[in-house]
Amino acid sequence: MPHPMETGFRKDQAGDFIPAHYITEVRIEVDGKPVLNAMLSRAVSEDPLLYFRIKGGAPGDQVTVSWLDTRGERRSDEARILAA
Repeated sequence: MPHPMETGFRKDQAGDFIPAHYITEVRIEVDGKPVLNAMLSRAVSEDPLLYFRIKGGAPGDQVTVSWLDTRGERRSDEARILAA
């Protein structure tokens, strides 16, 4: 998930703290049914990679990954399962 995941503890070159900006919630759905809800925190690296397996998924099912961050920004991406 492309995201800066700033902890709020890092400083810029002027010595000022960079404001916290990180993903707090991730939701994954398959054909509109929730299969994973995750709460993230400051301890996750920039552009996090979330690996998961889904039981019962079939080729053609739509997978939706959505997230919310500390600034209230949201993103949602969709893909189809290619093989079961």
